[in-house]
Amino acid sequence: MIERTQANGADIPKLGFGTWQLKDEDATRAVAHALKTGYRHIDTAQIYDNETEVGAGLHQSGVAREDIFMTTKVWRDQFKDGDLQASVKESLSKLKTDYVDLLLLHWPVPEVPLIETMQAMNDVVGAGLVKHIGVSNFTVDLLDEARAHSKAPLAVNQVEYHPFLDQSAVLSACRSAGMAMTAYSPIGQGKVFEEDVIKQIASKHGVSPAQIALRWLVDQDSVVAIPRSSSEAHIESNFQISEIKLSEEETGRIDALRSPEGRLIDPDWAPDWDK
Repeated sequence: MIERTQANGADIPKLGFGTWQLKDEDATRAVAHALKTGYRHIDTAQIYDNETEVGAGLHQSGVAREDIFMTTKVWRDQFKDGDLQASVKESLSKLKTDYVDLLLLHWPVPEVPLIETMQAMNDVVGAGLVKHIGVSNFTVDLLDEARAHSKAPLAVNQVEYHPFLDQSAVLSACRSAGMAMTAYSPIGQGKVFEEDVIKQIASKHGVSPAQIALRWLVDQDSVVAIPRSSSEAHIESNFQISEIKLSEEETGRIDALRSPEGRLIDPDWAPDWDK
């Protein structure tokens, strides 16, 4: 049974399937396999250049569209009013769907007034192209600003989050606003396989370090995880975490690994993460 979280009207499966770096037939095959495995939350983005292949995977899976929570993200060069709406229509065409369940702003764009971008986001909600909106890689300050400029409630802030990065401030802000926080790079780009604490806990439970990291994330209130893999075996094992029960002591040991310096993705144009 897939656990779910409620976020300002959005009913989101807490374990989703990410598609970053998945290309061509691999993307289609992986998405179809993920849905056949039991995932019901698929995450993509305009900049991933795989929306067409993801859409093909949705149709090949045989899973009804209304049973899938579909997320895509608007890239930074489409934040202006008019450009954003046109880009969303193009995304829907590629995905071969009439709507997405969640539309996110992929990264902040200081050059475009946030009020203009949020008005465009509200416009696609009003047009029925998008059910819910949110942001990605937004600091607490930027999240507050985005919320202030939006009539529609924000459902999600998608950020890097794994056992090595402390995101307490962002998570607290999301919870206070009734939002979910989606964790990308949830297994720390493979670092969990090298961490002794996680390996010891995984060995005790007879599962993989990736499964322990995902269970740790999903156990947290309002946290969603979107692992990505091109391996069918890993797609399946990442999904098989429902029977794992972490003790308070084990959860505490993983909590202690988090650090403000644990970021793995930090583009030169990223905002000041300390705010």
